[in-house]
Amino acid sequence: MGLFSKKEGYIGIDLGTSGIKVVELSNDDGKRKLVTYGYTEQPINVVKSDSQETQEKAVKIIKEICKKAKVSSNRVISALPSFTVFSAIINLPNMSRKELTSAVRWEAKKFVPMPIEEMILDWKVLSEEGKPNSTEAEPKVSSGATQGEEKKGKNINILLTAAPRNLVQRYLNIFKALNLKLVGLETEAFALERSLIGHDKSAIMIVDIGGLNTNVSVIRESIPLLNRSIDVGGETITRTIANGLNVDLNRAEQFKRDFGMTSSDEGGQQQIPKTIEFVVSSIINEIKYCFNLYQNQSLGQTSTNRAIEKVILTGGSAMLPALTEYLSKVLNMRVYIGDPWSRVSYPEELKPVLQELGPRFSVAIGLAMREIY
Repeated sequence: MGLFSKKEGYIGIDLGTSGIKVVELSNDDGKRKLVTYGYTEQPINVVKSDSQETQEKAVKIIKEICKKAKVSSNRVISALPSFTVFSAIINLPNMSRKELTSAVRWEAKKFVPMPIEEMILDWKVLSEEGKPNSTEAEPKVSSGATQGEEKKGKNINILLTAAPRNLVQRYLNIFKALNLKLVGLETEAFALERSLIGHDKSAIMIVDIGGLNTNVSVIRESIPLLNRSIDVGGETITRTIANGLNVDLNRAEQFKRDFGMTSSDEGGQQQIPKTIEFVVSSIINEIKYCFNLYQNQSLGQTSTNRAIEKVILTGGSAMLPALTEYLSKVLNMRVYIGDPWSRVSYPEELKPVLQELGPRFSVAIGLAMREIY
């Protein structure tokens, strides 16, 4: 191996509410190569619990995953859940960098529904096409600077991101206890854009159906222009089936995975798709709301080719049988399950396993990809 061909590895760690996913990728001559991966479905909620016990539990679980997976790097990128981060696009007159910093902070007070002192702000200048003028699109929630180039005499759009200071500190504490170097901390939407969309600049909706929440993002030109979250996820479906059929959660989970949105005439099993359909209707309503919200935004009206072209499903419940067909029919739009491994090199023999796990790992993969170009 030559002196200048050293491969750099980065770990993407997704601290989900229903489990933790870890992916390590290396830089193989500019290609993202899978080194290892691991996960656990042990519930851990760092977001809602600020106790020392919860943080210690997270440290223990991550350490076990990394040990079993034989993770070799110590450089980590992680993400804050979309529902914990406030983001907005604001429009300001063109001004100097120093003036812009003060103006953004002043505007943030109007948009952020919490005291600014309790938040960490980050912002990026967007070009007229809605993409960053800087070379790095992802907001680092621990940073408040922009590298954008101002355009004289024109108003500019700013992507503003605000994250709770105490939540960021929890993440910092966890990775410090693990003796891992936290290279970046971003929002899940940027990680999903990286792993599921890539160089596609058209307007795309990503629907991430997790265990406890469903996050809906509209992304265009590599920028999440809209992010919303509802408290409905895979566990909601499982519990609804369990209550409706009077069965335990394990059996209800199996029913969910076996039948999904497919119909059946076998007695009580006919209720399963109807039960799931009832829960999924909440997700559909949120999707339709986001469609309308995006269309009414000024950035979404500037040209006809900026209409949302397709919906990408991801998350643990994206693999429900017949869900994509059902949503395609209801929304009258192309809906498909995203493949986060499509931009990663890995051994062919692992393909069946990785494809099955893919939707669960979309965030972790996108995180690990961030520093590899």
